[in-house]
Amino acid sequence: MNTIVATRIAIVTGGSRGLGRNTVLSLARRGVDSIFTWRANQTEAAEVTRLAAEMGRRAIALPLDTGDTGQFDAFADQVRAALAQLGAERFDYLVNNAGTSHHAPIAETTEADMDSLYRVHFKGVFFLTQKLLPLLNDGGRIVNVSSGLTRVAFPGSAPYASMKGAVEVLTRYLAKELGPRGIAVNTVAPGAVETDFSGGMVRDNPELNRRVAEMTALGRAGLPDDIGPMIASLLMDDNRWVNAQRIEVSGGMLI
Repeated sequence: MNTIVATRIAIVTGGSRGLGRNTVLSLARRGVDSIFTWRANQTEAAEVTRLAAEMGRRAIALPLDTGDTGQFDAFADQVRAALAQLGAERFDYLVNNAGTSHHAPIAETTEADMDSLYRVHFKGVFFLTQKLLPLLNDGGRIVNVSSGLTRVAFPGSAPYASMKGAVEVLTRYLAKELGPRGIAVNTVAPGAVETDFSGGMVRDNPELNRRVAEMTALGRAGLPDDIGPMIASLLMDDNRWVNAQRIEVSGGMLI
């Protein structure tokens, strides 16, 4: 008798561009449908949906500012409706990826800068995860995206890296508290990657790109295709026993 295996469903924040986009498409290649968020560019979001459809998978784009917790109740309702479209009541994987960049010395960082980073990179991750937990299947997976900057200090990155450090601690607590439900929670910490993040500075600044390559054991800056497939594979059953870990994906940067 054949066993029917239900399609797995992921929620990916910030899935319209960069690492989030690559994660959605990497999951699609593995047969996973996605609900992903976008904030500023609906056209980019529609393109991700189209590319997933070309792979035979469904990807539903929902608008969300992850730094505004006031939107989370309505977003959870939208998720329930999207899940119904996908023939499900719950989802399997949560990837907290959405983020903003910030570059300024500690002496020049304003309270408004810090509050903005806090809302997006920690408060938003904390409360969006909390809001979605009732919809996450037992035995599911959560990946929180951090940064190589929590291990290596570069002047000008202290506020951003500090918020990511808080997320790494949160990851371990989530793993502990959600363990009874069989939910594994891990952190993925990318190194410098060629995307439009931070205005595309790693991708578009040849001098910075060269410096990153010189710092990296594998001799180049990262690409989205180095990160998205890794996140997707971490969510798969082959990695079911990996839990409460910080996994750096940087090609061996500054080792």
